[in-house]
Amino acid sequence: MQNNIRNFSIIAHIDHGKSTLADRIIQECGAVTERELGTQMMDTMDIEQERGITIKAQSVRLTYVKDGQAYILNLIDTPGHVDFSYEVSKSLASSEGALLVVDASQGVEAQTIANVYIALENDLEIIPVINKIDLPAADPDRVVEEIEQTIGLDCSGAIYVSAKTGVGIRELLDAIVDRVPPPSGDEDAPTKAIIYDSWFDNYLGALALVRVFDGSIKKGQEVLIMGTGKKHQVLDLTYPHPIKPTKTTEIKTGEVGIVVLGLKNVSDVAVGDTITDAKNPTKEPVGGFQEAKPFVFAGLYPIDTDKFEELRDALDKLKLNDASISYEPETSVALGFGFRVGFLGMLHMEVVKERLEREFGLDLIATAPTVIYRVKLTDGSEVEVQNPSEMPDTGKIDKIYEPYVRATIITPKEFLGNIITMMADRRGIQEKMEYLNEDRVMLVYAVPMNEIVVDFYDKLKSATKGYASFDYEPIDYREGDLVKLDVRVAGDVVDALSIIVPREKAQFRGRELVKTMKELIPRQLFEVAVQVSIGNKIIARETVKSMGKNVTAKCYGGDITRKRKLLEKQKEGKKRMKAIGKVHLPQDAFLAVLKID
Repeated sequence: MQNNIRNFSIIAHIDHGKSTLADRIIQECGAVTERELGTQMMDTMDIEQERGITIKAQSVRLTYVKDGQAYILNLIDTPGHVDFSYEVSKSLASSEGALLVVDASQGVEAQTIANVYIALENDLEIIPVINKIDLPAADPDRVVEEIEQTIGLDCSGAIYVSAKTGVGIRELLDAIVDRVPPPSGDEDAPTKAIIYDSWFDNYLGALALVRVFDGSIKKGQEVLIMGTGKKHQVLDLTYPHPIKPTKTTEIKTGEVGIVVLGLKNVSDVAVGDTITDAKNPTKEPVGGFQEAKPFVFAGLYPIDTDKFEELRDALDKLKLNDASISYEPETSVALGFGFRVGFLGMLHMEVVKERLEREFGLDLIATAPTVIYRVKLTDGSEVEVQNPSEMPDTGKIDKIYEPYVRATIITPKEFLGNIITMMADRRGIQEKMEYLNEDRVMLVYAVPMNEIVVDFYDKLKSATKGYASFDYEPIDYREGDLVKLDVRVAGDVVDALSIIVPREKAQFRGRELVKTMKELIPRQLFEVAVQVSIGNKIIARETVKSMGKNVTAKCYGGDITRKRKLLEKQKEGKKRMKAIGKVHLPQDAFLAVLKID
């Protein structure tokens, strides 16, 4: 039984055809009927279907017959976007093999390289798959050569397929059976399984998707979750499938399955935790993948302030399905009670906000995203700052350190000048420049995380007409000449709009910010000053003119002193309003901070 199991993942750069290939493999194995077959069956979320991207790694158990023998194939489809590389590392820790899918027309991209290195770290058998060979621009031989040169992977056994038309799928399945090793593990040892995904079901509670390394999990068995030290009864077991999961009474060594423990508390099944037998536990937990560390932080606040507890509940449930988010409560003078949430990148932030709004019916405001800074104080101590409003006073700061990332950009050579200019503008330090072939160049830069966190990906795509690909990994903290910009509306600091910027860009960013805010703040009955300051020094100001009511409309003709008296009275009223008036800021004002170029 164990020798006939194959666990494998599909890895690739974004849009190279992973999910379509997964559909063809499912179809070829006869796991769905023609009527049930959809497109991107493994992308089950609405947001995945709409955006055309994979966000969550999904699993399916398939049966494939070769030479009269039945094989169990556990396929894990993984995301391609840089923000979801955490999902890739989880999946690869549970596999023995990986299909490296590369587009036959586009060739090796930045994320291709990053994913291969994760697979190599996990000692996986990598099968190169050249996809989209049906395209007019396809050049599979060039791509094979590129893979060998760039990654150093032997491509003599590369499989040429078209996931769209189904060409080469049977050869690929044969290669999986022949080349991916069966799972190793001791069937008679105590139960040892890793939780590599989990989610919340309204009827069944918290569900855990597990890969069994030793022993087996049986229905009715009492299991121990090693991270929490809690014991639970196994209520049900199923094999994963996008349409019709199959129930079973036992998940054996090397298999992948869903464990139902009937847990109401979502924190009891943490991704990366080990499940073992309660009476005869295993000695060591499964080593696997590192915990995801958020890079980008933003405040999420409910527009309706009464919904704070609902937001907490929604984040608890979402964390079960997306273990890479972190959150803690925070308050803001402008926005009330909310959470400081940590994300892996900007797309991840957009997706989490959209999922919270769709799946849990919330209306949310997100503040400007920031990264974690390390601040060395004059007394020698060091503090970490996630939120610009927590930045200590200028007089207490000795040095500010900011996180740097290593960015890998692959681009056609005609856009090289655009990228070099763009990276210089974002304080990037070039580490490497290498021609992959006569047309494509790979650039490696060390760049501050703060510079790529907001609109970098959009700007890169604009500068290269959409042809460049981009990937990054965190490297270290380096000293930076940074200042905090505070936005003051009618004299009050709006803490949710504070941002940290390089000193040389502070004047420009401040001026742009007040100009944008002036357009967005609705006119009041009194004059409103919008200012940007560094500490107590104002560096930019705009004034939102007051709405004037025509108090002299009823005075036609007659004595001028009557009109003057009314105008003076109006002036006094406006002065009083200015002293006590409150300005309501629309959500657009908070989003404006992101749009300052």
